[in-house]
Amino acid sequence: MKIVIDEGIPYIKGRISEEAEITYLPGDKISRDILQDADCVIVRTRTKCNRSLLEGTGVKLVVTATIGKDHIEEEWCESNGIIVRNSPGCNAGGVAQYVYSSLFNLGFNPLKDNLGVIGYGHVGGKVVEWSRILGVTTLINDEPRRESGKEDVEYLPIEEVLKSSDAVTLHVPLTKAGAHPTHYLIGEKELSQMKPGSIIINSSRGGVIEEKALKGFLQDGRLKGVVDVWEGEPKIDLDLLKLSHIGTPHIAGYSEEGKRRATFMALEAVEDVLGIKTDRRGLESEADPQRILSREIIESSYDPVKDSERLKGNPSDFERIRNEYKYRHEPLYI
Repeated sequence: MKIVIDEGIPYIKGRISEEAEITYLPGDKISRDILQDADCVIVRTRTKCNRSLLEGTGVKLVVTATIGKDHIEEEWCESNGIIVRNSPGCNAGGVAQYVYSSLFNLGFNPLKDNLGVIGYGHVGGKVVEWSRILGVTTLINDEPRRESGKEDVEYLPIEEVLKSSDAVTLHVPLTKAGAHPTHYLIGEKELSQMKPGSIIINSSRGGVIEEKALKGFLQDGRLKGVVDVWEGEPKIDLDLLKLSHIGTPHIAGYSEEGKRRATFMALEAVEDVLGIKTDRRGLESEADPQRILSREIIESSYDPVKDSERLKGNPSDFERIRNEYKYRHEPLYI
């Protein structure tokens, strides 16, 4: 049994039973030749797991230590008997921390301002959970869930969320097909529906917002922008970076706890699907149930402006800054 692993995945080395042959490589060095006799590959977003990489290999299982799966050609994998597993919800707490730290930095008032949340999956759900604790009025849009008739929360049309919110945060996957594609979900029309001076945050995937349109609204001062994910990463739009009030190198979910959860889930997938023993001890941490979540605690836990200043000062170092990022602690674990 051979497993190829992106060497950048934290805390994973030495945790898979010696019955498997393990090869660690940088994500961009994982090739079809390397995978010829592999049974499993464990990746992050920088490895495109598509037909050109996987066809003709021995891979039976693709695991990504991320929530998103848009770097995986999932339909092709399924039609060719390859199981795909991700790490749902692993970084939800880190993203919620990023969102609220950014909001507070830009003057969002939890006592009077409304927050629009587009996408009510693991991450969007965590942001809504924090909103309830903080007493923030939250407006939720999730078209697939709304259309399916789910009634766990009140789902509003996206137009209503955009026009009624003082800030909007996006938590959807990047999709280009299906009934509700999210590619350029937010463009000129949608941005024009937002309140003048309101905040828009994208920590989901580049391509969910049409960057050209967003630049116009930031240039005119009609909106405040927080951008963590970019089209064409690691080559990013430098003008958009300059215009963004906060611009960071895809690190919204980069918390110590989130990375441990992701590795735990990746190892769990290996054990469940391949039957290989893994050591997951110490990868799950439980927050103190007495810990109180407050604005002060969130703000003291993380300052996204420092990460923004670092990127704006060295935009060509996007990938290096991201790869060398020192994982922060989520406020409930400090």
